[in-house]
Amino acid sequence: MDLKIRGKAALVCGASKGLGRGCATSLAREGCRVTLVARERQALERTADEIRAATGATVVAVAADITSDQGRIAALAACPQPDILITNAGGPPPGDFRKFSREDWLKAVGANMITPIELIKATVDGMIARRFGRIVNITSSAVKAPITELALSNGARSGLTGFVAGLARATVAHNVTINNLLPGRFWTDRLKSNTEFTAKEKGKTVEEVRRDIEKAIPAGRFGTPEEFGELCAYLCSVQAGYITGQNFLIDGGIYPGTF
Repeated sequence: MDLKIRGKAALVCGASKGLGRGCATSLAREGCRVTLVARERQALERTADEIRAATGATVVAVAADITSDQGRIAALAACPQPDILITNAGGPPPGDFRKFSREDWLKAVGANMITPIELIKATVDGMIARRFGRIVNITSSAVKAPITELALSNGARSGLTGFVAGLARATVAHNVTINNLLPGRFWTDRLKSNTEFTAKEKGKTVEEVRRDIEKAIPAGRFGTPEEFGELCAYLCSVQAGYITGQNFLIDGGIYPGTF
């Protein structure tokens, strides 16, 4: 299927690896001009080179902390009029909520709620004026089924979800959609660190916990960044213009509910 987004400008956050990289690669393959943002310059430049080589797309790399004002200024200077915005920031650490300080909560909310909102605020009016915009926020399956040890993430990402639910209904009449992707178990650095935490808490090896997690997934395996990226690309397509304000689980069937 031709997603009809060739030539569109896409700004992808947290794009040097994992799910962000998967999204950037899929958008580049569709012919988008992609601006990648991530903190680690070396990994980011390597990713940019690999996406260029694989897709032939125009790829710009911006080494910046997207959770800071300066980082967002740098990203938007490189891609001042994005048609597509993929928000993504590393999730906060796991732990017992009793041990989290006020500063821990503020940092989590700043990275996983305020940062996406600031990026949306900076770009949505331009999208409305151009009569095309696709915003996809990478959140977490914990929004749908909270995970006890991910209290910081549960709270911050749920706040973003509530904000998006209201705004998405106001922008869709202008052909600007806003949706959330809720990843389940993907073997990324984020899941690896959470697995290390769980292994320590339960007195197991990381490999034992990894096998336990994988066995609990009805699909019988972890998801891949490529699968995630393809769903993201579809939500950014012309064909997806009637989809807004939605939360898409991509979890291999692990969520047990009907709704």
